[in-house]
Amino acid sequence: PPPFETPVLPGFFVGGRPEPSSAFAFRAFFRCLRGMEIIIMGCGTSQGVPLVAHDNPGLDLRNRRNWRTRTSVHVVIEGHHVQVDAAPEFRLQCLKNGIRDVGTFILTHGHADHILGMDDLRQFCTNQGGAAIPVFTTPIGKRRIEAIFPYAIGAPAASGYVALDVDLMPRELVLPGGGIVRSTILPHGNESTLGLVFEEPSTGARFAYYTDCKEVTPEALALGADVDLAVIDGLRPNFHPTHLSIDEACAAAVALRAKRALITHMTYQIDYETYTARLRRTFPTVRLCYDGKRIRLGR
Repeated sequence: PPPFETPVLPGFFVGGRPEPSSAFAFRAFFRCLRGMEIIIMGCGTSQGVPLVAHDNPGLDLRNRRNWRTRTSVHVVIEGHHVQVDAAPEFRLQCLKNGIRDVGTFILTHGHADHILGMDDLRQFCTNQGGAAIPVFTTPIGKRRIEAIFPYAIGAPAASGYVALDVDLMPRELVLPGGGIVRSTILPHGNESTLGLVFEEPSTGARFAYYTDCKEVTPEALALGADVDLAVIDGLRPNFHPTHLSIDEACAAAVALRAKRALITHMTYQIDYETYTARLRRTFPTVRLCYDGKRIRLGR
């Protein structure tokens, strides 16, 4: 993949010299041409796909799109890099997808498959001179981070360690570069999940990320209405008490009036080719995620 770029705002220093305003204008123009980029780092359920010690019936393991690491996504918005969740495979996902920068981290909720890779943010801290990465999450997510990674809170414990500046996710977060992330709460059993809508002012692109939820609430439908892309939790074909099924996810995509939708957080019961063919017939704007998929919006 092409190298990633960290935006430089007027008054910031590059190589010991102020960035000229003309260079800033060029960077802003270049970002507008590129648009928002979404990288599906992983799209598997909490156990990953295929399951270990299991026959995974109906799953074609010759198709690499059926090999799913745990769910997370990377968003480049107005040139700023946002990592949403850190799966246990986060390090390998970064290597595979060429991730060179994380400026902001959002933890949707504190379940193991979304939080346990956060220690591997350490190199991103090192690359920023040891500065703590801003982290935004729910109240339960904040307590989980503090319990699992107590050494990471604030300044790094030693050179090369991870450092996290953890805060609660606001309803509206304005990122460096001017990108906006709006949030809402989605029901997910005994722990709520952050639903996120990314908005890029320079291009008008809008992206909704609704993972790990049992319902896309009326508030979430209003927040994400008419988005260019929605990525929605769709665990399996049959009912689950804390996740949307495939049909429920498709119904949510229709209710959102999303121009395009992708299903994520899938079990082995969802074979890529089988369900892609079904969706073409029944929900033409909905498809399945796969690890490493890249989408650009607003170009």
